[in-house]
Amino acid sequence: MRAATVALAFVAALAGAGAFAADTPTASAIPNNGVVSGAKSEGRARHISATVTVFNRPIVRFRAPLLGIGPEERAETAVERVHSLLDRGGEGKVTVEAIPQGAAVKIDGGLAFVITHDDVGQLGEDAVLTAANDAARALERVIEETREARDARAMLRAGIWAAVATAIFVLLLWLLRRLMRFVDVKLRRAADRIGARIAARGGAILPRERVLLYVHRLVMLAGWAIGLLLAYKWVGLVLARFPFTRPWGERLDAFLLDTTVGMLEAVADSVPGLLVAIVIFVVAHTADGFLRNFFAGVQSGRIDVGWREADSALPRKRLATIAVWVFAVAMAYPYIPGAQTDAFKGLSVLVGLMISLGASGIVGQAASGLILMYTRTYRPGEFVRVNEHEGTVVALGLFTTRIHTGLGEELTLPNSLVFGTVTRNYSRAVKGKGFIVDTAVTIGYDAPWRQVSAMLIEAASRTQGVLADPPPHVFQTALSDFYVEYRLVCQAVASEARPRAEVLSALHANVIDVFNEHGVQIMSPHYLADPADAKIVPPAKWYAAPAKPPG
Repeated sequence: MRAATVALAFVAALAGAGAFAADTPTASAIPNNGVVSGAKSEGRARHISATVTVFNRPIVRFRAPLLGIGPEERAETAVERVHSLLDRGGEGKVTVEAIPQGAAVKIDGGLAFVITHDDVGQLGEDAVLTAANDAARALERVIEETREARDARAMLRAGIWAAVATAIFVLLLWLLRRLMRFVDVKLRRAADRIGARIAARGGAILPRERVLLYVHRLVMLAGWAIGLLLAYKWVGLVLARFPFTRPWGERLDAFLLDTTVGMLEAVADSVPGLLVAIVIFVVAHTADGFLRNFFAGVQSGRIDVGWREADSALPRKRLATIAVWVFAVAMAYPYIPGAQTDAFKGLSVLVGLMISLGASGIVGQAASGLILMYTRTYRPGEFVRVNEHEGTVVALGLFTTRIHTGLGEELTLPNSLVFGTVTRNYSRAVKGKGFIVDTAVTIGYDAPWRQVSAMLIEAASRTQGVLADPPPHVFQTALSDFYVEYRLVCQAVASEARPRAEVLSALHANVIDVFNEHGVQIMSPHYLADPADAKIVPPAKWYAAPAKPPG
């Protein structure tokens, strides 16, 4: 209601200005702000052009001097002459007369102003006459509006129309306020019900009070937008009822109409390109789905292509998906609405710069992941060692690899780390399913190497899970200064991380037992001199407290 009161006061002031204009027709010159570079006269910049405006309505624009008189002075003189001609009274007939300098516009035979060839850019006689006729029509409308402003009945009708429009405007604001309250209550109740249902299913994403506040603000924003649109239309309608303010109302209506038509034309122009872009993305989505199903069938063994193994299906599927969507974006880009504007191009450059600067590490990780998948360095279920980390591969992703160590740990290794270091695969060269188990011991030169090899093989045969076929092998990997290094290599059947840790632990225990039984000393970690007594554990002390013998 306060907005309506302010608007009514504004309309009353405009009506008073219109009544005052009925007694004294107003004419003013509004020059352009453009300045000729380097052209000055008496220390003051000379304007490029000036517009003659009478009764708030532009009549003509002067762009060149005439007989040494600049555009600004010409406009001021024209305003004074039109003012004097209108004050003189008469029929108010506007005529146009061709003269050597261009065209003269007259009111009741009196010269109002002259339009020269330079004012229309030396476009010819027809252009001068066209500009003069347009100015004459504008003057005729000004004369009609001055007479309307002096007509008491016309001003009374305009006031009644403005009052009716104001009453309708106030009524619409009241109805809009009631409607917004009704919609606000309904939406808040619906949001409350939906929020309670979501919270009952596993926790609310946003607090209930925050959701209700957002709904209320959204309704208020929509109400203010509609109210401002109604106020804009009401002001334009009221201003157009009075002669003095009619040009302002016409400009408001023209701006709203031009903006709406421009938006609709822009939407209509963008529809064909948008449809083409949608068709391209639909085709890309269909092709992507087909490729996903095809490579999923290859990976599962349902489809046998023969020329590639099923293990390479996953990286090939990801490469094909990336290729399809990159091609689709490149094809659809010219058809996206606004793609050719400078703003869209600048945004594209900004996004590309952000990706190139901030996503180099991500791109490197993805490239490493694709290379690991494509080269089949390892597969899920295989036991590998990367640097000091070893375990069973449980997942090979585009950016990381996850392995289980069997000791209650899950390690996540960046693919760039795996790609840049040596990877040992204990499952790739085995016979059938399983993995390689190996261990190393250092024994002095006084122990026969054949005895040591036999003891290691016996320890392997005692270990549950170690296969007899292929048989375990013992290798003498180093002849150091004080001892010989022996490495036992055998194959186990378990395929999970925890059983491998258990098999390796049992193998180490059996190695210690066998060497103690035969009185052979393990020289690790370092050998300096022969001790007085051999560093072995006699069988009587194998189960010293708190250990307990079996059974």
